[in-house]
Amino acid sequence: MIHVCALSDLPRGGARRLPLSPPISVFHTTDGEFYAIDDTCTHQDASLADGWLEGCEVECPLHAAIFDLRTGEPDGLVARRPVRTHQVVVDADDVYVLVASDTAFEAAS
Repeated sequence: MIHVCALSDLPRGGARRLPLSPPISVFHTTDGEFYAIDDTCTHQDASLADGWLEGCEVECPLHAAIFDLRTGEPDGLVARRPVRTHQVVVDADDVYVLVASDTAFEAAS
């Protein structure tokens, strides 16, 4: 598990970018849910953590591609390939990410 931050450091409606390889974004929705996806838009190289969060979707700040945080699937015409999703664990007052394997993502794509 990778430590993301203290729970209090990721308010509802916020996002945190982890500088991993590849980068991962962790989102805390206004409904209180946590999601993690690969940070880079599959349409062009833009950070999804810099995008706009609405419900369980994030809109890329570059060309408005939309991704479902639950599945990683794109919703719209711009992006056609999904982003990898990761499991988020909240333990006491800390947020962690369990990074999904590349092979599991490739098999599902």
